[in-house]
Amino acid sequence: MSASYEFLLVDVTDRVATVTINRPDKLNALNAAVIAELDRMFTALAADPGVGAIILTGAGRAFVAGADIIEVAAGAASPAGLEAIATFGSGVFTRIERLGKPVIAAVNGFALGGGCELALACHIRIASTQAKFGFPETKLGLIPGYGGTQRLPRLIGQGRALELILTGDLIDAPRAVAIGLANAVVEPALLHEAACSMALVICKNGPLAVAHAITAVTQGADLPIDAALALEAEHFGAVGRTADMREGTTAFLEKRAAAFRGT
Repeated sequence: MSASYEFLLVDVTDRVATVTINRPDKLNALNAAVIAELDRMFTALAADPGVGAIILTGAGRAFVAGADIIEVAAGAASPAGLEAIATFGSGVFTRIERLGKPVIAAVNGFALGGGCELALACHIRIASTQAKFGFPETKLGLIPGYGGTQRLPRLIGQGRALELILTGDLIDAPRAVAIGLANAVVEPALLHEAACSMALVICKNGPLAVAHAITAVTQGADLPIDAALALEAEHFGAVGRTADMREGTTAFLEKRAAAFRGT
C-alpha cells in the first residue's frame, strides 16, 4: 500500500491482509495516533478489491495492552475530554466491526482494556497460548470506553461480562475459549498460520455473501428477534439477486469450484 503509517505494518498475500500494530516498546498501547491510523488502514483495505480478509495482530509480546494511560490521564482534566476519547475510539472500532470484510484478531499476547475491546470489534478471535484477556479499567477508577460494556455482554452474557469488568481480573486463552470470548487457542508458532488458514477459507466464498452475513449478524444482534429475522430476510433477498449467487448455485450443481466476481 502506498500510504505511510508510523505505527502499523501491513502485508497482503493471497488476498489476506495482515495488519500489525507496531508499537512494541509501549506494548502496542492505543493512543489517538494509533487509532487514527487503524481507521485509515481499515478504510483503505475495505476499498481494496485485492483484499478479501484481514488479520489484525500486535508486534512483540502484546496484542494491545490497553489504552495509553498518559493520554487518558491528560484527557481526564475534563469529563468532556474523556468522553471525546471514548467517542473517537468507539467510532473507529464500530467501523471495523461493520467493515464488510472479515477481520480476524490473532491475539498473540496481552489483550487488555482497549486491546480487548479492539479484539471484540473483530469478527473472529484466535488466541495464542500466551494470550491474556481482561478489562482492568476499574482498577484505575475507570470503565471500558471503546465498546467493552456493550460488546462483551452480547458475546459472553451479562453475568460473565460483569465478572470480568468489575473484578478487573485477567483470564488465559483456554478460559477465553471456554466462555466464548475467543474462538480457538493455538501454540504461538502456529497463530498466524491458523488465522491465515481461516481467512483463506473465507476468501473462497462469495464476497458479497460474506459482507451481507457480517451485516446481518452484527446489526441483527441489536434488534428484537422479529426485526432481526426481517433484516436477515432482506439480506437473503439481496444476495439472491447477485451474479455471485447464480454462479455459486450453478457451480454446485455442475460440481465445480465457483468463480465469484463480487457482483
